[in-house]
Amino acid sequence: MRRASGSLPLRHAVALGLAQGPTELLPVSSSAHTTLIPFLLGWPYCSLDGQLRKSFEVALHAGAGAALAIDMRRELIDAARELDRRRLATVVLSLAPAAAAGLALGPTVERRLGGPRSIAAGLAGGGVAMAVADRRAPSRDRRHGDARPSDGLALGIAQAVALVPGVSRHGATLTAARARGFARGDAQSLSWHAALPVMLGASALKGLQLARRALPAGAGAPLAAGGASAFLSTLLSARVLQRRTGGPRSLLPYALYRLSLAALVVARLRRPTATNAPQI
Repeated sequence: MRRASGSLPLRHAVALGLAQGPTELLPVSSSAHTTLIPFLLGWPYCSLDGQLRKSFEVALHAGAGAALAIDMRRELIDAARELDRRRLATVVLSLAPAAAAGLALGPTVERRLGGPRSIAAGLAGGGVAMAVADRRAPSRDRRHGDARPSDGLALGIAQAVALVPGVSRHGATLTAARARGFARGDAQSLSWHAALPVMLGASALKGLQLARRALPAGAGAPLAAGGASAFLSTLLSARVLQRRTGGPRSLLPYALYRLSLAALVVARLRRPTATNAPQI
């Protein structure tokens, strides 16, 4: 059994925080990159104290979630003003499956999955599903305002599936929205409206759970650096990618990137020196 080692170097914390922004906004799984970047570069991230890693990942998601809430504030205010019974039911159904699955299965998923091998499988499977859904989306292009409770349930189930490491919450909801006939830009908007509350809620819940335990000595600086870097990179990425003005023309490039990254991980795992992370 590998012993937990030292603290997270500040340069690694900042680098992972900077990677959080673009990987959070694109359907490529930010949590997968938090594990795979150290794995591929030989950083001893997975040998760190488990509580430190969990706290650091919460800090990354909290920073990214706060940046997205600021960036989307006008959209969220407008959506709140337009809330009626149908829209409320849609929102509730987009959240409930993910919340229930997280509470029931979250600890099990964290214990049994999350290594490079399972992440590669999630990246590949999610990438194939994304490409197929985008390619075979019905010819009708539904708009964001057309979303109904059944669409909310589909988004909620997709977010529950995204508990599997590598699947990507954004990728799963984007896939579900495209499969239900929403135009690419509207699917993108729906995806983020559904994912943001779950991201913030999960970060808050895990943060409260971790706050009851004492962090290892010296953990404060890496957590602060990672969270701040994630906040800044997400805010900047949202504006550079112009998320509000429309979605990607095609999801195929992201699917191909996911498949390529999964193949790279598998190749790395086959090398005799690939022992710096659990191979689940």
